[in-house]
Amino acid sequence: MDIQILQDYLTIIREGTISAAADQLRISQPALSRRIRELEETFGTELFQRGNRRITLTEEGQILQKRAEEILQLLQITEDEITHRKDRINGVVRIGAGESRAFHYLSRTIKELQDHYPGIRFHIISGDTHDLMDELDHGLIDFAVVFSDFDRSIHMSLPLPESDRFGVLLRKDDPLADAEILHLQDLKDRPLIISRASEAYISGLKDAEGLNIIGTYNLIYNASLLVEDGVCRALCFDNLINTTGDSPLYCVPLTPTLHTSGTLIWKKYQVISPAVQLFIEHIRRQSDPCKEGTD
Repeated sequence: MDIQILQDYLTIIREGTISAAADQLRISQPALSRRIRELEETFGTELFQRGNRRITLTEEGQILQKRAEEILQLLQITEDEITHRKDRINGVVRIGAGESRAFHYLSRTIKELQDHYPGIRFHIISGDTHDLMDELDHGLIDFAVVFSDFDRSIHMSLPLPESDRFGVLLRKDDPLADAEILHLQDLKDRPLIISRASEAYISGLKDAEGLNIIGTYNLIYNASLLVEDGVCRALCFDNLINTTGDSPLYCVPLTPTLHTSGTLIWKKYQVISPAVQLFIEHIRRQSDPCKEGTD
């Protein structure tokens, strides 16, 4: 059996529809449908339940999914054992992450890998959860750090141990800059800009009613310029913008305390490079073995 057809099969399962899988594989939908029919003819059984908008596997289809994953994993391991020595591993690991202190957890893993495998390069892409999920689903990045729910049926995950606290970024000459803590209701007198990630955290809070939210942002630096120029205040993670020395800005913590933790996720059902596999192994080694995110 052609290994490619197994990869195509798992891509259909991952993407949810044949049309989406065809786009991902860059082939026509009829051609991909024909490959699947030939696969079903090989086994003499249907692998998908017809008539559903999204792919639903038959019992036989679920068996093939499991075996296909095992076959491709074994193929990758065999290739690595034959063609790679650990001291010669190279490649690229692409990580998408929002602006968060939790990235320290990843940077320590990057440092460890660089010390032992200098041939591995890292591409860091900044963005918020919405943008990064889209890039991950389209195969543009290998990992994403997200701060909202995700589809656990198609993603592996590893919770990051460090959390971020929400605060209010404002000018040091703002009347509220002397406060030790702030409530959301303290912010109702002036325009406020919030991150798209924070929308989910404040939307259900009674104290958020009446806030003059003038817009959203996905990266805090540009939002901080709006604050610096007196356009608005900003709801953001604390400790991301330098507020020391000559900085005109200051960040005051919110109460009740709002914390959020990130999760590192990557896609299931795909053959991964030795560099990406090493990254997974090293970052799991830092975490509690009982919480390796193999959900």
